Amino acid sequence: MRIRDATADDQPSILAITNHFIASGTAVWTDRPLTPEQRSAWLAERQQRGLPILVADDDGDVVGFASYGPFRPWDGYRHTVELSVYVAPGCERRGIGRRLVTSLLERAADSSVHVIVAGIEAGNTASLGLHSSLGFVEVGRMPQVGRKFDRWLDLVLMQRILDD
Repeated sequence: MRIRDATADDQPSILAITNHFIASGTAVWTDRPLTPEQRSAWLAERQQRGLPILVADDDGDVVGFASYGPFRPWDGYRHTVELSVYVAPGCERRGIGRRLVTSLLERAADSSVHVIVAGIEAGNTASLGLHSSLGFVEVGRMPQVGRKFDRWLDLVLMQRILDD
C-alpha cells in the first residue's frame, strides 16, 4: 500500500467512502449523501488552493483518504487547519488511518501550518485513540452540538501543535 496525492480518477472511491460514513455512522454530520459533482468540486477546490488530499492506494484500490483545510475563515486562523481521515469499510485496523494522518502531518510541517485540529464524535474511540497516539491532545468537548440518527452528538476537539 502506498500513500499518494489524489487525482480526479480517485473521486468515485472518495465519494463512496464518504457516502458510506454519511449513511452508516457519525463521522460525517450530514444526513444527505454527496453527489459526484459536489465531491469533484471539493477535490478541485482543495487542489487549486494547494491543500493536500491523500489516498491510501492498495494495488489500485483506494482504501482510505485524508485531507486538511481551513479551520475557520478568518485571517487570524491562517496557520491552523482541520483534518479529516476516512478508511474504507472492511479495511479498518490495518494502519491505514495512521499512515494517512502521518503523511498529512509531514505535509503540514513542510508548509505554514502551526496547528492541526481534529473534530471527532465523542463515541468514536478508534479515531480518538489514533489521534492521541499521534500526539494530538484533547482541548475541548462540546456536548450535544450535533444531531444525527435521532440522537444528540458530542464533539471532541483535539489538536497538535507542529512547531513550538
